[in-house]
Amino acid sequence: MKFVLLCSAALLAAAPAFAEEVVASNGQDSVHLSDGQCSSQKILEQVEPTVREQLKDAKAQISGQQFQACWVADGQIVHLVYEDGDEGMVPMTEFHKVG
Repeated sequence: MKFVLLCSAALLAAAPAFAEEVVASNGQDSVHLSDGQCSSQKILEQVEPTVREQLKDAKAQISGQQFQACWVADGQIVHLVYEDGDEGMVPMTEFHKVG
């Protein structure tokens, strides 16, 4: 149920800036985005060097499991990459402020 990351630098747009964490939920599954720099060394090693600086931190809970992730926006789509190598996309319109 994880969402396909197209890690082409040509496709990546500047990510929107926000001061608070945002979340997208689908039943028990959720993806939380933060504005902090991607902190997962496993993920940073998976992507091209030109993409690394653009990635932001994320975390997900999918099917009861916790996953560290990183994200970048491409227009109105959030591209995610997870530490286990899985990738995904979520429309930006699915996210709302936490709280």
